Amino acid sequence: MVVAIIAVIIGLAVLVWSADTFIDGATELAVKFNVPSFLIGVLILGVGTSAPEMVVSALSAFAGSPGLALGNAYGSNIINITLVLGLTAIISPIVIRSSVVKQDMILLLAVTALAAFQLVDGDLSRTDGIVLLVALLAVMALQIYLALKNNTEATDIDVKEVNVGKAFGTLILGLVLLIASSRAIVWGAVELATIWGMSELLIGLTIVAIGTSLPELVASIVAARRGEDDMALGNIIGSNWCNTIGVVGFAAIIHPLAVEPQILSRDMLAVGVITAVLFILSLIAFKRDGYLKVPSGVVLLSLFIGYSVWLFMSAV
Repeated sequence: MVVAIIAVIIGLAVLVWSADTFIDGATELAVKFNVPSFLIGVLILGVGTSAPEMVVSALSAFAGSPGLALGNAYGSNIINITLVLGLTAIISPIVIRSSVVKQDMILLLAVTALAAFQLVDGDLSRTDGIVLLVALLAVMALQIYLALKNNTEATDIDVKEVNVGKAFGTLILGLVLLIASSRAIVWGAVELATIWGMSELLIGLTIVAIGTSLPELVASIVAARRGEDDMALGNIIGSNWCNTIGVVGFAAIIHPLAVEPQILSRDMLAVGVITAVLFILSLIAFKRDGYLKVPSGVVLLSLFIGYSVWLFMSAV
């Protein structure tokens, strides 16, 4: 048990550092080519910070632990919106542009509905996984088109000192450590689930989901504090797209996943409700002064507390 706990703690620590390193390298390469801030948020930060979820869920599926794979993905979505975005809004107001309400949030609701529909029959086949990955590619292609069309501003990060070779090396180092640390987390989490008598789903929704969401938390808060509001929000939206259809789809292709009933009736329901609440808060913010502020952050954090209570009460 001690070894498993140490593996999880060290794995989470290395995971956060390696994800940050991975993002640094990827961001420097993207900024070198003057990519718009929101696109960096969606594709580099969003997809990059979802790399831990991707690796953990893939390894969990390969190990025959569907509860851990799905719990990690959906739990991270819940935490991204309620905890990460909630804290970010409290620390620094987040700008809400018309494109966020009219395009990005609609797409997020659509992919959430698609994911929920595929859970109804109680399993996720390889065909389901292929459909999800195709949907992810379509969403990302559309997002690239819209971002380049609607945002011609380049990020204001100074790129004069960017070394492409060093940035690429940082990217590879971060990815290698990401995989190694994620493997340690999967092993430790499964061991703890067995020792404590907790379901792998519960472990995935709590310990692993929070741990793999730490990169999103750090990236969003740092971006917001630097005035990169588009990057902060794009990080969460891109990460949740990737978790919902990319992470789950990739895991299903590796190994078909059995879906426990409570995943649909509790966790996926929570994802849908929380995503809808974020859409409503964004719409209200856009119509008022264009910012998600402290009150919205408090609402999102309250949802996190409410879901956590529901989760542990239903698990007893």
